[in-house]
Amino acid sequence: MATSPSARLHHQPSSCRRLPALTPAPTNLQFLSARCRWRRLPGAAAPPLRLRATGAAPPFDGNGWLPIAAEGEKREDRQQQQQRLKIAVVGFGNYGQFLARTLVAQGHTVLAHSRSDYSAAAAALGARFFPDPHDLCECHPDVVLLATSILSAEAVVRSLPLHRLRRDTLFADVLSVKEFPKNLLLGALPEEFDIICTHPMFGPESAGDGWAGLPFVFDKVRVGDCPARRARADAFLDVFAREGCRMVEMPCAEHDAHAAGTQFLTHTVGRTLALLELGPTPISTRGYDTLLRLVDNTCSDSFDLYNGLFMYNKNSTELLNRLEWAMDAVKKRLFDGLHDVLRKQLFDFEGSPTDPTELLLVGGDLDSDDEEDDDGDAVDGDESASEVNN
Repeated sequence: MATSPSARLHHQPSSCRRLPALTPAPTNLQFLSARCRWRRLPGAAAPPLRLRATGAAPPFDGNGWLPIAAEGEKREDRQQQQQRLKIAVVGFGNYGQFLARTLVAQGHTVLAHSRSDYSAAAAALGARFFPDPHDLCECHPDVVLLATSILSAEAVVRSLPLHRLRRDTLFADVLSVKEFPKNLLLGALPEEFDIICTHPMFGPESAGDGWAGLPFVFDKVRVGDCPARRARADAFLDVFAREGCRMVEMPCAEHDAHAAGTQFLTHTVGRTLALLELGPTPISTRGYDTLLRLVDNTCSDSFDLYNGLFMYNKNSTELLNRLEWAMDAVKKRLFDGLHDVLRKQLFDFEGSPTDPTELLLVGGDLDSDDEEDDDGDAVDGDESASEVNN
């Protein structure tokens, strides 16, 4: 008897045989698999076959939850959906490298530029360093991230060959003040460029254990209405959201009003305490140790950062004046209290005369009319003077 066509598809032609009577008939999935193998080109590897049951319920564990493998697949799908960006970090110093580590870890392409040669540091982080800003801009990054110092930001922005960038490039900054870079970027960049002003309220010292829960302030100053440009802006902000940052959308002016207290005041107190040359003692309290940590944290930053917090935040001058007034008020209260104690010791002793004019005579009697005693005092005074002259 001739072999059935389905059996020929399922078995290799060289080993075709009649199936035993007790062997169950091949299923449709087996037929499909055999047909795929039969039509495969010679020498081509068979693709892995994934069987899916239409309408079948997903497998659950005993607690009614999806197994770990299924959850892992969902996370992989979300990661694949994440938009990969080409980000140019302009200013690749300590803070720029700190941000680049996370950018590279998330799968973004990082291009770096700085006045100093950080090519070795960039290579170690998995980034590409460009000494020439023209070469950097010709790579057409999706995002240009300004991570320079506040004092050099304007010079760096105006030195970039903006004409070599795409017309819809997104510019962002991570400076510690916000109104200044906002006005700078609005004035220096073409109108087609998008602008997001941001401030990660942390650094390498404070974020040593990760960014989770730390505040990240941002202001979408100018983002085009095109869906692609909105998606790119969201993808950039998602860099920080994925790390667990507490995302705070806030206007630049409001940020600077708060930052005068949260940053400038903190740095001022820390640097003032540093001038006292404080150190640990055998009886240090927790509060004192906190002050020492404040000194270490603030003085580890450059003075240019502190100077920039003062010069480029109009709220800092007022706060510095208020701080000086508060210190004078505390001193006045202390010295007034000290004077009150001294006055009580000098004037409020028991049995003191009620008339303040009597305090001018110690041990004297204003009611005495003894002229002889007055003459005696005068003679004694003359004798004393004579003894001195002799």
